[in-house]
Amino acid sequence: MKDPMKEFDRIPVSKVRRASKFISTGAKIGTNYLKHYGKKLIDPETSREELHEDNAKDIYNSLSELKGSALKVAQMLSMDKNLLPSAYQQKFAMAQYSAPPLSYPLVVKTFQKHFGKGPDKIFDSFTHKAVNAASMGQVHLATLKDKKLAVKIQYPGVGESVRSDLAMIKPIALSMFNLNPAEYDEFIQEVEVRMMEETDYALELQRSITLSQQCKHIENIVFPGYYTQFSSPQVLTMDWLEGKPLGEFLKHEFTATIGSKLGQAMWDFYHFQMHKLKAVHADPHPGNFIITNDNKLGIIDFGCVKVIPDAFYTTYFQLLDDDILTDEKKLDRVFRQLSFIHESDTPKEKAFFKGVFSRLVELLGRPFRTQTFDFSDKAYFDSLYKFGEELTKMKELRNSKKARGVRDAVYINRTYFGLYSILHDLKATVRTGDTRQ
Repeated sequence: MKDPMKEFDRIPVSKVRRASKFISTGAKIGTNYLKHYGKKLIDPETSREELHEDNAKDIYNSLSELKGSALKVAQMLSMDKNLLPSAYQQKFAMAQYSAPPLSYPLVVKTFQKHFGKGPDKIFDSFTHKAVNAASMGQVHLATLKDKKLAVKIQYPGVGESVRSDLAMIKPIALSMFNLNPAEYDEFIQEVEVRMMEETDYALELQRSITLSQQCKHIENIVFPGYYTQFSSPQVLTMDWLEGKPLGEFLKHEFTATIGSKLGQAMWDFYHFQMHKLKAVHADPHPGNFIITNDNKLGIIDFGCVKVIPDAFYTTYFQLLDDDILTDEKKLDRVFRQLSFIHESDTPKEKAFFKGVFSRLVELLGRPFRTQTFDFSDKAYFDSLYKFGEELTKMKELRNSKKARGVRDAVYINRTYFGLYSILHDLKATVRTGDTRQ
């Protein structure tokens, strides 16, 4: 078996080669299930934990070799602590900032394609090994004169394989994670659009420059500068921010004051984008943030940006209105517009889903209904995770023939989930309230 952190000197690029990898992964999963049920015949008390660990290892190793959108979906699923058994969460979370990197010859090949020469002819120094490798690309440290630079290189074939990869990962997602097929289809359409944008480094460069300029006034936030002359559709060059990746920072002790300072910066950053710019950094996982040496929040990746349509914005944020849970007519109208309930639902279905989503709105909206909120509150997150577990087990949700939600909400919901999770990890007390004004 391959060492999971071994460098790859090639990536399967063609549809046939990538499909073959998915098929071989499916065969391994089938073998794991056979082993599990064989053990269960001998010992009926055998738990599924070992099965989950074997499957997580095999899937992650295969997706690490494929990289691209398949590995990105694993990263996204790992952020949902209610959707996956812990074995998958832990393994797939590695996709955020420690996926196996590409070898240097492949990096040189990418530079020669876009710049006509290797990185050693452009920069004074350039690390042959990646200092960070994630799902869609990897980062090398370079120097030029007196500047340290972070150079992000996209994996070969990522853009061309998005659509076919997402089609091939569907059976794994549906069978192993108990997803509703209608919701998965709605989810995956939005994911495909965002991932196609993520493979366009020219778009990311433009968004990075624009959004960092628009947000530079926010207290305790820092952004790198970007270098158009050393960037291309598959290479993105920016200043190197000194500090620790957020995931690494969270492993060490820090004071409540620092946690709340960083949490407030993150809250202000997201809500300025959400309500003023209506375009939001929609990938809030620890790999996309650096905690600088003076304890400021560095934003280092604008690859995934959700532009919020005006009509959707108006509807969605009515969920924060004070009267949303007491005004029955308004609740029904907003829930229909967001497809939580449908005109064709039976009275029993309407009552059921109205009850479920009302609970969800109350829980997720709670931080907005006070002037400050303590995200270290274990009881709040226990209730949130418990309700999430209930949702994954609800046969009414799993068996629904209709998607419960609209595609524009996919990345907004994901952004809030990631934001809440990070604020919880920071043990931050944050000035919240209704931030729409």
